[in-house]
Amino acid sequence: MWNTLFYLRNRLAECLWLRPLVMCIVSVLALVVAYYAGTWFEGDHFPEISADTLKVLLGVLTSGMLVIATFAAGAMISAYASASQTATPRAFPVILSDDVSQNALSSFVGAFLFAVIALLAVMNDIFHAGARFLLLLLTLGVFWVVVMTFIRWVDRIARLGRLGTTLGQVEETVTRSIQHYQASWLWKACPPDPNPKGLGIHQSQIGYLQRIDWPRLQEIAEEANLRIQILALPGKFVTPDQCLAILSGKSKEDLNAKEINEIQNAFHIGDKRMFDEDPRFGFVVLSEIASRALSPAVNDPGTAIQIIGQFVRLLHLWKNPTREFNPEKQSRFDRLQVAPISLEGIFEDAFLGIERNGAEFKEVMIRLQKAYQAIGKMDEELQALASQHAQQTLRRAEEALAFDEDYQAVKAICKPENP
Repeated sequence: MWNTLFYLRNRLAECLWLRPLVMCIVSVLALVVAYYAGTWFEGDHFPEISADTLKVLLGVLTSGMLVIATFAAGAMISAYASASQTATPRAFPVILSDDVSQNALSSFVGAFLFAVIALLAVMNDIFHAGARFLLLLLTLGVFWVVVMTFIRWVDRIARLGRLGTTLGQVEETVTRSIQHYQASWLWKACPPDPNPKGLGIHQSQIGYLQRIDWPRLQEIAEEANLRIQILALPGKFVTPDQCLAILSGKSKEDLNAKEINEIQNAFHIGDKRMFDEDPRFGFVVLSEIASRALSPAVNDPGTAIQIIGQFVRLLHLWKNPTREFNPEKQSRFDRLQVAPISLEGIFEDAFLGIERNGAEFKEVMIRLQKAYQAIGKMDEELQALASQHAQQTLRRAEEALAFDEDYQAVKAICKPENP
């Protein structure tokens, strides 16, 4: 249930039309409330507000808000294009879900619709004296919201699409994805058998496994008295010949087509990877940004060094969960088995591109060696992986660095006894 809500929330956050639509509805409802409230309290003594006063204020809103909303949309599109060019197209969903920009656009569109409808009502004498006073308060409130939103949005749009901001947003997204994974039952799930036997589940679609409906799989397993061993995690590219899960506990003849079809439908496949249940994808995106920064066309080793630091923070978070695991979650999925995310795979996703494309940069190689030393002190498993990659990076540096003193500087940091 919570996984589904988490997934839907992230998809809705990427819809630019949703918040403007909500603000438009809120604007119309506010005018309706003002009208009826003014009618109910018509006999009370409200300050007399002339219709001309409201016409002037609402005219300012109608003439300005549409222009500002158009300008905001254009600025956001420019920022999105800039981010795709300077970072990587895979970071676009992260930038698209920026709350400040979406709230600003929603406020401007909502204020415009509010002003247009209110102005029409005032010009046709629909509002009585009490309602006009309430409408004045609403209009002043809209002015205050628009001004504060615009000030905040200008500060945000000056940074939106810049590489540093994009890196921060991607890291925040990966952090949420890791924390979501650590808080779920998958963090301490029972792994599949080494050689699982049973009925294999396949999908006819070709694409990336985006999410798995774990509660539905557990429900089906309980109803059919099955044990399901999941062999593919979100983020994996699947084809019809690849087995997604193994069903044990019943023979193929004892399972009906409906149960098999429902199990297949629990695996959602799409044309691209998503951050929600795929923490490794965030490491891939950051690595792509670093590789682009190290390309001859960009030649920006500083960005790669910054991303190496982000990897150290993310791996530290991986080994030091900020949320306490709830054992009850594990017991709710007692009929499912799934392998944990491979740390070796995370290392490959994160560092392989930087090792390969940054081998000619002395400063990048030195920073990598220092990062491996820091990572190796976190955990024994990480120490083995860090030592392996440190030696691999050193060999790449030996091949790529033409100046021997540069290579010796990298070698001096890479100490086998303390990787």
